[in-house]
Amino acid sequence: MLSTLKAIGPIVVAGFVAFGLAVWFSIIVWTFIDIRSRSRDKLVWVFAIALVLFFNVFGLVVYLILRPHETLMQAYERSLEEEALLQEIEERPICPNCRHRVEADYRVCPHCLTKLRDVCAHCNKLVELDWAVCPYCTTERKAPLAFETQQTTSMPVLQPATGTDGT
Repeated sequence: MLSTLKAIGPIVVAGFVAFGLAVWFSIIVWTFIDIRSRSRDKLVWVFAIALVLFFNVFGLVVYLILRPHETLMQAYERSLEEEALLQEIEERPICPNCRHRVEADYRVCPHCLTKLRDVCAHCNKLVELDWAVCPYCTTERKAPLAFETQQTTSMPVLQPATGTDGT
């Protein structure tokens, strides 16, 4: 039994050493893959791998404490979300009639066809309807026509027909 134990002992120890080396190597590879996804700085990559390489599991614990909290992809997605939110928050013009959002370069509202802007006759740039002068070329604009609230509905009075001699 003792001779069997002496024969099997080195094999068991070699198995445990091989398993420990495999775990150590896999921790190093995992650390490399993880730090690559969290940082672009190659010096940080080397520091993280050296930490795990020299201090094994304790180095892994230190790395897990010190590593960046989000991956580069998560940081990129977060910045895209922030940018989208900022674009939504930015003031966008709305139609004064139907209150739908319109673009700054629309001449009429696509929903209710309300005239939003006019084109300068001289420089062909968009100007607001209530501007008296074009700010781009300083051309005076015609006063905007006011909409009549009441239209004249009276018909002209017809005179009775008279003869050619006026009687």
